Amino acid sequence: MMISRKIDYSKYLNSVAKLRQPSAIRALQPLLLIPGMFFPQISLGGGSPDPNKFPIDSISFSLKSGETIKLDRTETKRALQYSNTLLEWLRELQNQLHRPKSDDWSMCVTNGSQDGAFEMFLTSEDSVLLETPTYSGTLAVLRPIGCRMVEIHTNKNGICPNALKEKLSNWDASQRRPKILYTVPNGGNPTGCSTNLQQRLEVLKLAEEYDFLIIEDDPYYYLQYNYNNLIPSYFSLDQSGRVLRFDSFSKILSAGARIGFASGPKALIDRIILHEECSNIHPCGISQSILLKLLKTWGHNGFLDHCKQTSQYYESKKNLFLEASRRHLGNLVSFNEPKCGMFIWMKILGIVDSESLVKEKAIQEKEFMPHGDKSPFLRAAFSTATEEEIDTALLRLGKIIKICNFDEDRVALVMFPYLH
Repeated sequence: MMISRKIDYSKYLNSVAKLRQPSAIRALQPLLLIPGMFFPQISLGGGSPDPNKFPIDSISFSLKSGETIKLDRTETKRALQYSNTLLEWLRELQNQLHRPKSDDWSMCVTNGSQDGAFEMFLTSEDSVLLETPTYSGTLAVLRPIGCRMVEIHTNKNGICPNALKEKLSNWDASQRRPKILYTVPNGGNPTGCSTNLQQRLEVLKLAEEYDFLIIEDDPYYYLQYNYNNLIPSYFSLDQSGRVLRFDSFSKILSAGARIGFASGPKALIDRIILHEECSNIHPCGISQSILLKLLKTWGHNGFLDHCKQTSQYYESKKNLFLEASRRHLGNLVSFNEPKCGMFIWMKILGIVDSESLVKEKAIQEKEFMPHGDKSPFLRAAFSTATEEEIDTALLRLGKIIKICNFDEDRVALVMFPYLH
């Protein structure tokens, strides 16, 4: 079923996003692609350097399977120049996985997973709805904007529609109503929880009722453990064009490539493209070309097979963590078992501590734990640690918890990507 009712997206945009215009030079590029428009094709207006003077002639890389993939001279020239070659493959992928309901959706390649997502919507006078707790990188983007960050409670099944409804129905009339809800629906960082289908449907209904958009930041989508029953995305469930979806290759192909892709209403994707043109021209051409060559070699099914194998690997690491937790932590902590991703969000039970004392104890046990605000929770990332490291880390953590016996009501939030 296609979306028929049109939304005026301009009401969600801030003044900067509304004023952005295409670069005059880049606006000429489509003309050069019209067959027969210029023959022979000669352009003196682009400002692109001559690729014949680039020193790299070809690029090749080897897969762990033993296969070698090579970009020939023509492909390398395209990679080294200002180009965008990945979109067609990605659009086919989105149609296969999400089957968007709108006939007016579009997409673009981005630097990372949320390039320009907030800058085009928010000002210091706006409010944004956030899951709590939420990704610290998102907070780092939002704080300088100065917008009001409104926390929405989450549980083991993700964001709570009832909490969202209560917040919206009792909104302070003196404040601007929120334009957007930001959510990480699968394997969220730091909680590791995934929003179930029923709660997603209820959130979408509230978006309709209270007229806000949903930014679906989903870098862990491909790390769902149950690949035979993937939870439908907000983008696939959306019936009214209210979802702007961000995907990323960082967790499954390369974190350093800094390549993601955004999908959603064309009017909003066009604004992201204008933001990219003004800020970084476009994502790295070399990264795009290498990824495209790999993805075309695999095909869509081969790519999804790789994702399934990767998710199974992280599920096995999660199981190792759970076994070590039972051995060394027992009833000292409680947590919900994740269904996706690489995080476990644990609540420390029955102890009393303070931030400084936890740091002192951790130092005594030769651990390093970057900390944040006081909280009874800690986030454990089991992605890079070996089985032996996981076992040793939780043994040490158990010792720390057992010797903490002080008068504060909470212990410090500790994050340990790995412990030595």
